[in-house]
Amino acid sequence: MKQLALGVRLRADAVFESFWPGLNSEIIATLRMPSTAPLWLWGAGGSGKTHLLQAVCAAAGEAAAGAPGAGAAAAYFPLARSLALPPEALAGFERTRVLCVDDVDAVAGDLAWERALFRLFNEAAELRTRLIFAAAAPPRQSDWRLEDWRSRAAACVVYQLRELDDEGRIEALRLRAAQRGLQLPYETSEYLLKRMPRDLRSLFEILDQLDEASLVAQRRLTIPFIRDALEKHARTKS
Repeated sequence: MKQLALGVRLRADAVFESFWPGLNSEIIATLRMPSTAPLWLWGAGGSGKTHLLQAVCAAAGEAAAGAPGAGAAAAYFPLARSLALPPEALAGFERTRVLCVDDVDAVAGDLAWERALFRLFNEAAELRTRLIFAAAAPPRQSDWRLEDWRSRAAACVVYQLRELDDEGRIEALRLRAAQRGLQLPYETSEYLLKRMPRDLRSLFEILDQLDEASLVAQRRLTIPFIRDALEKHARTKS
């Protein structure tokens, strides 16, 4: 697995099995199938774009483990965290079998980075490297300056990642808890959803904190325990 030396690490829990699909079953099925068609995944912050890109990398790494070949199996390149690097940092990534480029719209308007993406796209097509981009908007709505790159981006297969409704958020919380060996009753998940920020990133961070607190206290995640734990956490921050 190829990653950047930027403090970026693929999350161990960022796999397909830990992602609650909601209305995104078709997208997940597409990502899990082998393909060389470039794909553009867009959606709001916290909708799970980064999780899915890293899940693609994890799956590609597992698939290649028993059949090693030329080049790395997969690479994850987050552009929002790479702006301190020159655009030439992208060179060589086209030789991976699967390349996931996150936060593509972070470089919109930067001609040097757009030229680097244009070269990457063309070289990856020649090598039949699978390219998957993620952004906050579809390719035609980003403020690109380089027309050649704009046309390449628009040629991708485009999918919108739909946010989960409240029922989906509850199921996503329970799935994350189950994979950590926790029992999170439905009514406890409802309690969290009604009182905490509703985006999944915040909810998962709260679940991590509760997991640690439950281990220390040797208590189950009941509503009374969660209420007390959250009150203690609020007092320590005030």
